[in-house]
Parts: sequence; C-alpha cells; structure tokens
Amino acid sequence: MNGFHNFVFGIYPYIALTIFLLGSLIRFDRDQYSWKSDSSQLLRKGQLRWGSNLFHVGILFLFFGHSVGMLTPHALYESFMTAGAKQLMAMVSGGLFGLFGFAGVSILLHRRLSDVRIRVTSKTSDIVLLWLLWAQFALGLATIPLSAQHLDGGMMMLLAEWAQRIVTFRGGAAELIADASWVFKAHMFLGMSIFLIFPFTRLVHVWSGFGTLAYITRPYQVVRSRRIGMTPQQPLSQRGR
Repeated sequence: MNGFHNFVFGIYPYIALTIFLLGSLIRFDRDQYSWKSDSSQLLRKGQLRWGSNLFHVGILFLFFGHSVGMLTPHALYESFMTAGAKQLMAMVSGGLFGLFGFAGVSILLHRRLSDVRIRVTSKTSDIVLLWLLWAQFALGLATIPLSAQHLDGGMMMLLAEWAQRIVTFRGGAAELIADASWVFKAHMFLGMSIFLIFPFTRLVHVWSGFGTLAYITRPYQVVRSRRIGMTPQQPLSQRGR
C-alpha cells in the first residue's frame, strides 16, 4: 500500500467531512441569500419534471441506503441476515434506484447543456456538479457486475468496516481496502469529493430539506382579525352601521 492510497482513504475522508460541515455552517451564516437550488423552471419546464423526480428519488434512496448499509455493524443483523443476502439486496435495490438517478441526472444534464437560455444562466459549478453526479452514478452502477463475482459479501463487509472505522476514528481503515478494485475506489473517492464541494454548490439546499422537520414542533401561529370594533357574531352586512 503506497502513501497516496493511505492519504485518499485514510486522511482525505476527514478533510472532506470537515469542509462539508464547517463550509455549510459558514455559508449559512455569511451568505444566506445564496442558500437555494436556483431552479430553472421558469426558463423551461420541459424535461424538468421527469429529470428532477427520477434524480431525487434515486439519490435520496441511495444516500440513506448507503448510510444505513455501510454504517450498521454486522453484529446487529447477522442473526437474521447473512452478508451475502445483504449484498444481494443492496445490488438489486441499489441497481434499480441507481438507474433512476442516472436517468434523471442524464436528463437534467442534457437539458442544461442543450437549452441556450439555461446554459448561459448556469454557473460553472452547476455544470461541473451535474457531470460529477453523472460519473458517480455511472461508477456506482459499474460496481454491480464486480459485486456479482463475489456474492459471499466479503468485499461489502470490508467496505462497511472501512466506513465504520472512519466515522469512529479508528486506525487501519485504508489497509482494509488496499486490494479493492479501482472501480470501488474511484466511486468512493468521487463520493468524498462531492461532500468536499457540497458547501460551494447548490447542494446546500439539501440541508433545508432536513430543516423542514422543525415545522413539526414549531408553535402554532396566532392570527388576529383585522375587523376592528366587530364582535365575532356580528354579520358582515352590519359593518359600518
């Protein structure tokens, strides 16, 4: 294992997560007017509904699926599910929703590049981000044939152990995946890089989606009537009498 591998999979994850968290906080504190998704719906509605819905369904499922699948210790589910069964479930569900996301981001990328009005009003970061997401979906789908070659779940267990060691600040994470295929490594590196650039792109609006959960616990609004001098029982026809 060389120093570059150790840096990318042992140190770079912490750099990406630090910038992801601190960068998001600083942007929210100092530049709230840019905290939005910059929708281009007013310029052209065509393709947006299909592209946006497929993309969001795919990426949200994959985000939570990866989070739960990678960060759940094997001891919590080994009594009712083998590593091979978990890998097969991940391949089927991940492949299906990966296709949804890939189709969606492909539509959005084509729409942004083919329409002159949308292209000229797009930021460089918008186009770069779409290309990165397109490549990430493509790499994720490319891991499925590789996973099918070892259905015992061995590689998946190593990848999960790597993620768990990273988030729990345990050493030896990079050594676990030294022999993994370059496709897995490229998928992981690109995923960390997307977290790295997250605060500098329109992706920050994702935080607002989680923030809407606060509406469940917010107090009720008190609305007072503007009909001065009228009792609640007084009909509108008697106003001014």
